[in-house]
Amino acid sequence: MSKPRSVDSCPDCSDRAGFTRREFLKTTAAGVATLSVAGASIITVGSPKIAPAAEAAAMPAAPETLVATLFKSLNDKQKEEICFPFDHELRSKVDNNWHIVTHSVDEVLNPDQRQLVREIFLDLHSEEYAGRVLHQVDDDNKEGGGFGSCAIALFGEPGAQTIAGKTNFEFVFTGRHVTRRCDGNSVAGAAFGGPIFYGHAAETDNESAFHRGNIYWYQALRANEVFQSLDGRLRKLALRQDPRPEKKNETVKLSGSAKDLGGVPLSELSHDQKDLVRKVMADLLAPFRKPDADKALAMIEAGGFDNLHLSFFNNQGMDIGDDGVWDVWQLEGPSMVWYFRGAPHVHTWVNIRDPKSA
Repeated sequence: MSKPRSVDSCPDCSDRAGFTRREFLKTTAAGVATLSVAGASIITVGSPKIAPAAEAAAMPAAPETLVATLFKSLNDKQKEEICFPFDHELRSKVDNNWHIVTHSVDEVLNPDQRQLVREIFLDLHSEEYAGRVLHQVDDDNKEGGGFGSCAIALFGEPGAQTIAGKTNFEFVFTGRHVTRRCDGNSVAGAAFGGPIFYGHAAETDNESAFHRGNIYWYQALRANEVFQSLDGRLRKLALRQDPRPEKKNETVKLSGSAKDLGGVPLSELSHDQKDLVRKVMADLLAPFRKPDADKALAMIEAGGFDNLHLSFFNNQGMDIGDDGVWDVWQLEGPSMVWYFRGAPHVHTWVNIRDPKSA
C-alpha cells in the first residue's frame, strides 16, 4: 500500500486564492463606496438605495442581517425574479451544477446589491477559508463570468416581524460546484439550512492523483490517514464498490438507521483511530463559519459518534493513479451523509439533520 500523499495543505491552494476575507473587503469596499457616490446612473431603475458595502465592512453584520438588507433593497421586478414563498419546493433542492433561477446575480442585481451577495457568501465561511472558497467559485464558473454568473433566490421575508416573532426565510446561492444557504435557523432540524454542495475542478475536469490547486483535497488526505491506521480486517470493511449515484437530492438521502450502513463502523475503531476521524470532521467543517460548523457537529454527535460509518470506494477509475490513496469516500450516519467524490475532480454532497427530525 502506498504511503498517503502529504496532508499538508498544498501551496497552490493558498497562493491561487491570494487573499483572506478581510483582505478582500479592504480591496473592494472603497470601490463600492465610490460606486455609491458617483454611480447613481448605474443603479437599477426603481431600486431603493442601500447602505454601501464599505459601511457594512466598517460595522460588521451577520450574514442574516445582510440578507434582510438585500431583500429590502429589491424592486418589484427583482422580487418577481428571485423571491419565493418560504415553503416553495425549490428551496430544498441541491445539485452539483445548477442555477436556482434563470438569470444570474450580475443580470438581476445592481452593483451595491451584488457586493452584498459577495459579503453574505464570504460571511458564511470561516476567516481562514473564505477567500479560497470565493476563488473556487470564480474559478469553476469562469466560463460564465465568475462569481456573478451564479444565481440566488430568497424564500420568505428576511427581516420581517410578526406578533409571533421573526418570519422564516432562506437565502440560497447556486452555481457550478456550489450550493450555500443562509436561513437564520429558520429551517428546523437542518444543519447549514439544508443540503449543501461544494466542489472544485482546479486545473482540469480530469485531475491528477495529486489534485494540485484543489482547495478541498486536504480533506481526502486527512480521511486517508484513518484508512492507513486500519488493520486488514477493518480495511476490508471500509472498502466498497457501491458509491452513491449523483442524482440531485437523491444523492443526500438519509438512511434513518445505522442497521444497514456499509463501511467500517466507528464503534469498531480504537480511541486513537476515533481521534483521527474527529480530525477529519474538523477539516470538513473548517471552511464554514463557526456557528454553522458548531451546529452541524452538535447534530452529528446527537446522532451518536459510534453510529457513523466510514467508507472508501475502490471501483475502477475511482482511485486516480492506482496508488491506494482513495479519492472517493464518505462519512455516513442515520441522520447525516458527507460524500466526497474526488474523481475525476471534487464533488462533495452534505446533508446533516437533527436525529430527532431526520
